[in-house]
Amino acid sequence: MQALVKHTGVVVPMNRCDVDTDQLMPKQFLKRIERTGFGQFLFFDWRFLPDGSENPGFELNQPLWKNATILLAQKNFGCGSSREHAPWGLADYGFRVLLAPSFADIFFNNCFKNGILPVKLPQEQIDDLFTRAAENIPYSLTIDLENQRITDDSGLSLPFEVDEFRRDCLLNGLDDIALTLQHEDKIAAYEKAHAV
Repeated sequence: MQALVKHTGVVVPMNRCDVDTDQLMPKQFLKRIERTGFGQFLFFDWRFLPDGSENPGFELNQPLWKNATILLAQKNFGCGSSREHAPWGLADYGFRVLLAPSFADIFFNNCFKNGILPVKLPQEQIDDLFTRAAENIPYSLTIDLENQRITDDSGLSLPFEVDEFRRDCLLNGLDDIALTLQHEDKIAAYEKAHAV
């Protein structure tokens, strides 16, 4: 997993509540078993028209936001089914940070396990970020996980909180497998001592 210490990127505002995992990664793409290649299917039903062409009205199809790496959303982002394919798609598309007033619990946990930082901010701060994003296109933010602070070029400075264990994992690029492999020598010794 790629570490995240400090990230600066373009913000795409998605001013919608209750964006569910069925929209993030539609069911027809869940047959794949690898974690890569899902970015092309992210928000598929919103990004593309029935004839397969891009929907010009959808946020991610706007030229200024095509390479956005920070997604600004409204409450209950990632609700719905618990599919891990949703954060796989976000990560594969290039998103590193999600900002919202609230996230669905399972989705929130899955983001950390896949190298994405979901940041919960009070509604008034989210509303202010939407205003700034509308007035400064394209709008960029710097997310400093080490110091737990969000800044922009206009003097914005917002603190945020992240659970210490999750913060450490992201700072060091450790997913569940990498955490386990930190004890590889002890695992090998145990297996050797208990070989049948």
